[in-house]
Amino acid sequence: FCNSKLHRGIMSSPRHIFHFVHADDYRSMTIDGNYMPPSLEKEGFIHLSPIELVARVANTIIPGRTGFVLLEVDTERVPHRIVWENLEGGGDLFPHIYGPLPIDAVVATHPFEPEEDGGFRAPDL
Repeated sequence: FCNSKLHRGIMSSPRHIFHFVHADDYRSMTIDGNYMPPSLEKEGFIHLSPIELVARVANTIIPGRTGFVLLEVDTERVPHRIVWENLEGGGDLFPHIYGPLPIDAVVATHPFEPEEDGGFRAPDL
């Protein structure tokens, strides 16, 4: 189940998972009713997070950047395989969707802007 680069787990997964994206990119990367970010072609999947890890990931990848939205995805509406895994080491598992994300699986789009100190906080949902 575990090696230095890959850790996969079988766990009770939440029904809603989250993906942050710049609002302009979300519009431009949506084709024929499917959201298809560059990671889908490059890595074969779309990166998502459980709500409790969204802020930590955003603060690592996009600290202080503005113009983002947080997509709330209903896993029961995603027709592709969702694998909870960690490909970079560490103990946290992240959901990856192995296929395009149908727009009808996005049940909410939340504003996702940093606080005054430049840090992100997970929205109260």
